[in-house]
Amino acid sequence: MSAEDLEQVNMHEAKTHLSKLVGRVEGGEEIVISRAGKPAAKLVPMHEPKKLGKRKLGGLEGKFEVPSDEEWKEMKKETEQLFEESEIFPGENKKGPR
Repeated sequence: MSAEDLEQVNMHEAKTHLSKLVGRVEGGEEIVISRAGKPAAKLVPMHEPKKLGKRKLGGLEGKFEVPSDEEWKEMKKETEQLFEESEIFPGENKKGPR
């Protein structure tokens, strides 16, 4: 629906009757608030957030494995090697004095 199809109220009327307008919106209506005859805001009903229920700790237990310290060290070495051997800056990846 475009703003023209909805009921419009001017800013003064909206300030004066805000609680009545909110009640109508809670009933499912959509109302446009205009300033100087031009749509400025739209009151729409809020959607209730989904209730997820109670969460429990440890929900991911057994779903993945955390690498050991040795595995982390090996991955770090492999990552460093990939960066050092990259071809982003050809000729600049030769190991030399630092």
